[in-house]
Amino acid sequence: MPSDLSLEPTPAERRRLKVRGAIIDAAERVFASEGETGLSIRRLAEEIDYSPSAIYKYFGSKEELIDELKEAFFERLLARVDRISCTDAPFSQRGRACVSTYIETALERPHHYAAAFSGPLAADPDTQTPPRKWEEFEKTYKGRAFNILVDMVREGQSLNVFDPGLDPFLSAKSVWASSHGLAQLITHMPNISPLLASNTPVSASSFIAFHADLVFRGLQTPALARQTDLTLED
Repeated sequence: MPSDLSLEPTPAERRRLKVRGAIIDAAERVFASEGETGLSIRRLAEEIDYSPSAIYKYFGSKEELIDELKEAFFERLLARVDRISCTDAPFSQRGRACVSTYIETALERPHHYAAAFSGPLAADPDTQTPPRKWEEFEKTYKGRAFNILVDMVREGQSLNVFDPGLDPFLSAKSVWASSHGLAQLITHMPNISPLLASNTPVSASSFIAFHADLVFRGLQTPALARQTDLTLED
């Protein structure tokens, strides 16, 4: 019987992925220093000493490149939270780690994180891009990362850890929104963590852990949350 074909990429595919990665890395650097308005195919060609035509072989337009830049961030995030969700660690540990990982991934490469959420803000709702259909969103790395949060809420409810009355999708959106807000605060105000403590300075990592714990406890069943409070008071 013939052996299974190797799934390893061919040399040509490895070269393609390497060049594509170099272009995305360069786009992140340009975005960091010049913003979205400074990002163009010609500017990238200057940054990595490629011809514009060479870059167009990988990205047909600036808009396509920006979309790929956004997806690359969520691909990295998805890989991390997926590894956490698949471990045999206790649910409470996995749940808190998923929240912390989102923020930590954003802080590691803040400019890429900013690029992932970049986009024009139109004053006229009629000029805004129509919302993507849910089926299309679920196929993106961003959508898949979001669904891991939804699954986390559902798992917590099945284990009687999270309040069964909570809507899993709304809960996941709330978790994402609060984590996004903290990531934005720390990236835009690096000294925010010490300012949050009344007397003793708090490191960013400690405050992220505190935030993750608070988010997790907020989803718990009322009785379990009360039990946690009593334990902390003892």
